[in-house]
Amino acid sequence: MFEDRSVYPDGAILEMRIWQLPASDIERPHGLKYSLFYGGDGQRIIGYDNERGKSDHRHYRDREEPYAFSTMEQMMADFLDDVERERGES
Repeated sequence: MFEDRSVYPDGAILEMRIWQLPASDIERPHGLKYSLFYGGDGQRIIGYDNERGKSDHRHYRDREEPYAFSTMEQMMADFLDDVERERGES
């Protein structure tokens, strides 16, 4: 459904992948599977995903917390805001 990958001049990677599922389910009522990643040197700094058994959640370094999904566009905006803050761009 959507895929984008960017590499910053400092080598950090931003990657967003969003798939439309054939049907929604209890863990993914919005019918989407997604993986949003920002990191470098083999480590995730910020990530949003909804792997099985965990539902919608967000990673920030070593912390993991639930994420209140509303729309795909809002999730992407929240993720990019987090990345900008981490990079000192906001």
